[in-house]
This record gives sequence, structure tokens and C-alpha cells, in this order.
Amino acid sequence: MRRLLVVAAGATQLALCACAAPALEPERRALLVAPGAEVREELRRAVGDAFHGAPVVLADDALTTSSELIVERTPVRDASGRILSGRDEDRPQHFHLLTAAGACILVHDASGRRTVLKTAHCSPVP
Repeated sequence: MRRLLVVAAGATQLALCACAAPALEPERRALLVAPGAEVREELRRAVGDAFHGAPVVLADDALTTSSELIVERTPVRDASGRILSGRDEDRPQHFHLLTAAGACILVHDASGRRTVLKTAHCSPVP
């Protein structure tokens, strides 16, 4: 009987603590703040993962003026500059940047894959 009372008291305390716990900070659209070379390299690697590790070229101001990033695959061309396949069937890949609890999170829209950018600093979009 005593054991049952101890378990019941513990469960009650746990329930009260759960009610008093602060709500999780909601995710908000974000912009990179003053990204240096290290941040840009981490961003390039994260975006490159969506292209199965292929190298990508991003502008130095990527995700600093908009929380959205659209990346297209560069078509393969012959020596004359013509696209080899005759047409490009790859769709652009869309990403967006979020912030929550001080973290910068890059989200690949097509897969839902989320990558925390460990070296980046973000600010919420007003």
C-alpha cells in the first residue's frame, strides 16, 4: 500500500511539472546574420547533400536577404555550349531557413530533411 502511495505521489508531481514546463519556442523563418566563409561552406555542404553530394555554387549573400533558397542543377554541356540531353528535366530544389531556440535550421522542402547549421547565426524574419 505504501509503495502505491509513493508511485501515485510521484506521478502527481510529474504531471504538475509537465504542466508548468515552458512551451517550446516556435520555429520562425530566419535570415543568416553576417555569414563568414565557414558558414557559407557549411551551407554549401548541406545544400550539396540534396544533390547527392555534388558540389554547388551559392552566392555569398544566400539566405541573408530572403529565408528561401532555390538551387538549380547546372546542365551538362558539350564543347559548343549546347546542353547534352537537349533539355533539362531536373527541377530546382527549394530550401528555407528557420530559427528556434537559437539554432539555424535549413529545411529541404522536397524531402523535409532538416540540417542544423552549427556555425551559423540567424535572426527571425520580422
